[in-house]
Amino acid sequence: MTQFNQKMVQFNLRRRIERGVLLLRRCISCFWEKLLICSLGKPIRYRMLPRSSVASPSPSVVEKASSTSSGNAMPPVCHHNHNHHHHLDADNLVALKISLLGDCHIGKTSFVEKYVGNENEQGGAQTEGLNLMDKTLSVRGARISYSIWEVAGDDKYQDNLPVACKDSIAILFMFDLTSRCTLKSVIRWYQQARKWNQTAIPIIIGTKFDDFIQLPIDLQWTIASQARAYAKALNATLFFSSATYNINVNKIFKFITAKLFDIPWALERNLTIGEPIIDF
Repeated sequence: MTQFNQKMVQFNLRRRIERGVLLLRRCISCFWEKLLICSLGKPIRYRMLPRSSVASPSPSVVEKASSTSSGNAMPPVCHHNHNHHHHLDADNLVALKISLLGDCHIGKTSFVEKYVGNENEQGGAQTEGLNLMDKTLSVRGARISYSIWEVAGDDKYQDNLPVACKDSIAILFMFDLTSRCTLKSVIRWYQQARKWNQTAIPIIIGTKFDDFIQLPIDLQWTIASQARAYAKALNATLFFSSATYNINVNKIFKFITAKLFDIPWALERNLTIGEPIIDF
């Protein structure tokens, strides 16, 4: 056998092994997805807000800064409990609460600061283990104020979960796309949050997409597959995001607004590896 033929045989053998590994990996991913769904039981569905007075609203949600042009501080964060049943009324401000949960050092603060922008330039309200920020939107003349509660990921701050999750209309479960252990923690955060809130819209968010796309393609595929399996098991929508490049940050909150007020807004599914995934 010539040296060329030997190399061809080795090449073909290597290709067969790679195909076998890929097939095995997909089978394991499928098995894991089914096992995860069975272990969590029936998915908990969130409660929709009433359509209220919005007959045929515009699909666009225009962000509006709540601070004045003179640089005054934003209105104080609302600490009282919120009722889930709100109406879009142009004469009133609808105050709603959103929770951010996830491990340490995954980019939660950078994510919310990117969304809030200049509205919080003087800093949000902070207590030990909690970071609170506000964002005001204008939807067809009505004003919506999102009070965003970010819980620190350290175990010593777990006591903040009840107050942070109670009465939230959406809970964002966040993980670092380059750290698989933070993805596995999503299940733990979800189970703890559901003890205090059974109706909030669940959203899983992978952060640092700009670092994620530097990983080998097979590792990207593995992480994306596992994240999609978790999202399916938890009946959650999945977004890959980047605060650095503002990828899907605003889109996530537009999605929440559209869901809450039944606003017709088309969210496009994207399952392409190497692109910011959106799965639902």
